[in-house]
Amino acid sequence: MSKNLIAPSILAADFARLGEEVDNILASGADIVHFDVMDNHYVPNLTIGPLVCEALRKHGVTAPIDVHLMVKPVDRIIPDFAQAGASYITFHPEGSEHIDRSLQLIHNEGCKSGLVFNPATPLSYLEYVMDKVDMILLMSVNPGFGGQSFIPATLDKLRQVRRMIDASGRDIRLEVDGGVKVTNIREIRGAGADTFVAGSALFGAAKESDPNCYDSIIQAMRDELAKAD
Repeated sequence: MSKNLIAPSILAADFARLGEEVDNILASGADIVHFDVMDNHYVPNLTIGPLVCEALRKHGVTAPIDVHLMVKPVDRIIPDFAQAGASYITFHPEGSEHIDRSLQLIHNEGCKSGLVFNPATPLSYLEYVMDKVDMILLMSVNPGFGGQSFIPATLDKLRQVRRMIDASGRDIRLEVDGGVKVTNIREIRGAGADTFVAGSALFGAAKESDPNCYDSIIQAMRDELAKAD
């Protein structure tokens, strides 16, 4: 299986010093910067747009940026995030009238593409687009808010997607987002995930007086992941 990647969600970071927060968490061993983009339409919150992505790139962030679009419709905003420096752009099937076209648009803009599945969204959408996805993201909470608890039924869904990926023979990352923490990351890995979004478990646990606390949390996650391999 692919290398395990830890993807901190900046939704839980201190936005007053976002560049510093991202620098610190990457220096502590994180792999990917995860963007939760919400539009107050598809989900009941409003968060960040392409300008934040562009600002982090100008700040000097070179790590992959994983943009999770919780917006509807998605096609209009995809080129903006691509030009702002996104590496991955993932979206919900409910956010596109033409899923295949949206996936192609992401590739045409030079980014890796992915589909996101809410807890109750069926996986049947994947049957026709496995050749166009670089990442499959399973939501282990309902989208729209940080700090929610992991939904256990996601584990069975992860196993199902892992079987689909393995059967396809393609190099597709399997990401999970929502309630991921040190105490459950090993079980999530055992179900087939290889990319782990963590917001509150990382940024939320941090204290300004201890800038090195990310090191210990990420190392604890790595230790748990090693036990699953």
